[in-house]
This record gives sequence, C-alpha cells and structure tokens, in this order.
Amino acid sequence: MQFSTLGSSNLSISRVCLGSMTWGLQNTQQDANQQINYALEQGINFIDTAEMYAVPPSADTYGKTESIIGNYLANNRHQRKDIILASKIAGPGIAWVRNGGIITGQAVIDSVEASLKRLQTDYLDLYQLHWPNRQSPHFGQHALNHYKFSDSDATQQTESMLDVLTGLDACVKAGKIRHCGLSDDTPWGINTFLKLSEQHNLPRMVSIQNEFNLLHTKDWPYLIENCVHENIAYLPWSPLAGGMLSGKYLNGQRPTGSRWTLQQRNGLFRNTEASEAAIKAYQEIAIANNMTTAQLALKWCDQVDGVSSTIIGATNLSQLKEDLDAFKEPLSEQALTDISSVLSNYTTPF
Repeated sequence: MQFSTLGSSNLSISRVCLGSMTWGLQNTQQDANQQINYALEQGINFIDTAEMYAVPPSADTYGKTESIIGNYLANNRHQRKDIILASKIAGPGIAWVRNGGIITGQAVIDSVEASLKRLQTDYLDLYQLHWPNRQSPHFGQHALNHYKFSDSDATQQTESMLDVLTGLDACVKAGKIRHCGLSDDTPWGINTFLKLSEQHNLPRMVSIQNEFNLLHTKDWPYLIENCVHENIAYLPWSPLAGGMLSGKYLNGQRPTGSRWTLQQRNGLFRNTEASEAAIKAYQEIAIANNMTTAQLALKWCDQVDGVSSTIIGATNLSQLKEDLDAFKEPLSEQALTDISSVLSNYTTPF
C-alpha cells in the first residue's frame, strides 16, 4: 500500500480510503466488520464516514453507519490508534438533521459530540463539512447557469464560515478532532476558509473530498491546482460514478440489491445516453488491458496528479478485493492515451 500526507497535517494516509456509506442499509454489522478487517490487512489505514450515512439517507438510517463503526472499534480497541478516522457534518436541506438548518459553530460542537458517541471513540482524526451552506455545483448541479453565483451574499457567507471555524476551533482545543476538511466545495470556498483561518488564528482546512471520476472531471485543472499549491489533500469520492463505471448498469440492468434499485435523494442524474456511451468505450479499453472497467476507472483516478487518496466503497468482499487489486499496478501509457481520447469525446456526459 502506498501512502500520502493528508495536506498540511502530519497524518500519513493510505492512498486508498475505505468508504462506508452502505453500512447500515445495504450492509450489516458483520459485512462491515469483514470489510474493515480485510482493508486493514491490506494496509489501508483511512476510513471515511458521515453522520448522514447510511445512504440513500433517511431518518431511519441516520447515524447507523457511525454506530456500526463504533461497534467495531469497541470490540477492537487496540486498532483505534492505527486508523485515520474521518467523519462529516451534514449541510442544510435534510429535514431530520437539525430541521434542515445550516451548519453553525454550535451545530459543529453538538454534531461532533454525537458522532463521537456513536463511533465510541474520544476523537476524530478528520472532521469535514459534508457540503457548504451556500449552493454549490455538486450532486449534478454543475450545468451552466443552473443557478446564479451572483444571488449569493459573499459577506454573509463569509461570516457564516467564520462562525463554523470557531466551532471547529473549540473542538480541536478540546481534543475531540485533530484536523478539519471540506467536502463538495469550490476554490472560492477553500480559499475563503484559508483566509479566515490565517486572519483569526483558527484551524486550517487540510483536505477536500469531491466527486471525481472518468465521467465527472470538472475539478481538473482549477480546483486541483488550488489544492496542490495550498497543500490541501484532494480526496475523490465516487470514483466509479455511483457504480456506473463498473458497467453493471449498462443497457438498463439493475442487479438485485444494487444501489440503483433504491430511491436516490438526487435521482439518477448520472444516467444519460452520453454516460452509457462513454462507459462502453472505457469497457473496451479495460478488456484490451485484461482488467475490469471498475479497475480501469480506479487506476486512472489514482494516477491523476494531485490526488491524495481515493475513497472506495463496496457492498461485498469480492467487490472490495477487485477494487483494491486496481491499485497494485499503474495503467500503461497506451491505456492512458486511449482513455484521454474517450475523455475528449465525452467531457461532460452528465
């Protein structure tokens, strides 16, 4: 297993991060235990979760994933020191989470405490803002003029971000979180938080996790350049585009128990004719290189300059093994050239 440094922190993270969002709905405690044990055996030391999980989110599954991880940690206390554990506070818009309210400094303090109880641990290595209080171009919201940036009050948003940093600072000083990060944010969001941290001597954001995959490359080059030069770890989530890049949903297939058989909060926004055509082209490249389409997508993601650790998830151990095998050897130059050709033809398939 290869390792990276988590941005400006001193934490060494595996270049593969074990995602957990299916635990508590598609996966049981036993499934999660099996996945965690296997991941640790393979050298993974980085596990990502969120208060909102399991997904698709619901009032019934809220907090269940953290509780499952907490049960694991309670039965394996000796392993806590070897795990970089990350969680996230949900942004606004979910009725059963703070009545859909925004993230505030006090909400951070309260949510950290609740997560620690569910996780049965005294501290989090990384605590992230799951999405910003303002509208952001994520979850399929990146179409040109989908909304107007000019409708947002930058001064008001900056004051809100300062309040959030104050809450994070209280948690850091209390020893409840070690580092802070972002998710589903933008260069403006990153740089505003960095400016406020420097001006007010508050915790510095060390990472950001955004969707990034062969169907969704909008963070290259501008946001990733920002991350590299500001020493922010870039952590792609959904490197398989919600499972699409495995090829399992091609031609209208809906495998029993798969995520697309469940009601999705944002709908199947990735499911377009262009996405399907691109996946078929990637599938041909994968076959020519004696690997699965999922492995091709994961290898590509790992080789993008600026990526620190790729967040993967699996609903069974065989999927996890297939995914981890992708990180053992890099793609050939010819494969990368072939992929670039498909990327140029399908720049924004959804």
